[in-house]
Amino acid sequence: MTTSTPSAVEGAPTKPKTSSRARAAVTKEKLAASKLRIRVSAYEHKILDQSIRQIIDTAVRNDAVIQGPIPLPTEIKKYTVNRGAFIDKNSREQFEMRVHKRLIDIMNPNPKLIEALTNMSLPSGVNVDVKMM
Repeated sequence: MTTSTPSAVEGAPTKPKTSSRARAAVTKEKLAASKLRIRVSAYEHKILDQSIRQIIDTAVRNDAVIQGPIPLPTEIKKYTVNRGAFIDKNSREQFEMRVHKRLIDIMNPNPKLIEALTNMSLPSGVNVDVKMM
């Protein structure tokens, strides 16, 4: 009796072998289908909207496909402070800070657009996070 052991279990999917050329083509496709995700936040919504308009105008001038701006939930931080130091425990003041956020996706950015975005000057108080996806 001779028994042979199959290299793969019947019914189980097997991985196809890919050549280095195929892997290189896949990475080129990923680079070609990349997107730039820009997340902008600020305390004042008017300054934030001006910055967003400036980013979009720069992207349109460089013939980019834009998705957004997408408004993200406003982050509200509330602080309660005693008015008096000793006797007035029930007398308190409440303060809050609001952080407004927007998201912009730029599809297939070219190097000229990335350079224009990095050289752009935005107002103070505006935070910009850029991710390449």
